[in-house]
Amino acid sequence: MARDGEHTNRMHDPSARPDPDSNKLTVLVLRGGPSAEREVSFAGGKAVAAALRKAGHTVIEADIAPDDLSALDNHQFEVVFPVLHGTFGEDGELQEILEKRNIIFAGSDSISSRLAMDKYQAKAAFTAADLRTPVAALIRKDRPNKIEQRELDLEIERTLKWVGFPCVIKPNCQGSSVGVMIAQDDKDAAQAIRQLLSEYGDCLIEQFIEGRELTVGILGAQTLPLLEIRPQQPFYDYQAKYLDDHTEYLFEMGLAETVRKKVQTEAKKAFEALGCRDFGRVDFLMDRQGRSYLLEINTIPGFTDHSLLPKAAGRVGIDMAQLCDKIVQMAWQRSI
Repeated sequence: MARDGEHTNRMHDPSARPDPDSNKLTVLVLRGGPSAEREVSFAGGKAVAAALRKAGHTVIEADIAPDDLSALDNHQFEVVFPVLHGTFGEDGELQEILEKRNIIFAGSDSISSRLAMDKYQAKAAFTAADLRTPVAALIRKDRPNKIEQRELDLEIERTLKWVGFPCVIKPNCQGSSVGVMIAQDDKDAAQAIRQLLSEYGDCLIEQFIEGRELTVGILGAQTLPLLEIRPQQPFYDYQAKYLDDHTEYLFEMGLAETVRKKVQTEAKKAFEALGCRDFGRVDFLMDRQGRSYLLEINTIPGFTDHSLLPKAAGRVGIDMAQLCDKIVQMAWQRSI
């Protein structure tokens, strides 16, 4: 498997491809998919397709799923731009399919995508890179020895005692805050853990950090401006991300320049620690003492009108058309 994606699309005769210096390409935008974030993906994919057309590219839009890969067979294109979130689209499965077919695609490769999607493994990589991240433990759904009910109760009890309250309970391999809950006591936490184990599989129990929610967009080698999210709800959940027009997004947040630069540096270091490429979004919490805690990396962040990467790019004069064009061009350059 090629980690860098330096292959040609098998559907094209390289001698018949556009001039490498040409910046007008045929781009297949993949949106939809099978995950819980399907509707968000459709909205983001529509926005990306419109932006690429504005930038002068020819765009094909298609849905895709593990049992329907026809979008990859039926059209001629130079580059794939995946705008899928969650399982299949963002967890490395789609990326591995594209790599095996020698298809050029934007975004992180299958190895980095898989690592970023697995929150527990990603946190281990952050820790190894000397990046602060909230204390967390993993409770697995699949147990080779079929652990008895009482043994699971004891594991939950031990884990909650170690992590402490309040704590954040979340699916280990989901995005867009799907399934995320904050528990204040043993009873609520145990109930939430069992629910998430049943609905999503492996469950992460994480230390709750009270403070400011920050995010840093990455575009190639460029670290975009630090952005603060102020939801009107207890935390930045799915509702606040995509549906609540009252969520505030602030660039002028009263932080010292040295603090902002430190968080940006940490974001780039985290991005590199997971081997990510092209674009992404790195999420943090900052406590009342000014300590930043790395939460996760989104390798395919949102592209809707609520989304943070386009907002951060716009802050430095990169509009949506330019943003999507830059992402496609980075992928295309790997094939030349």
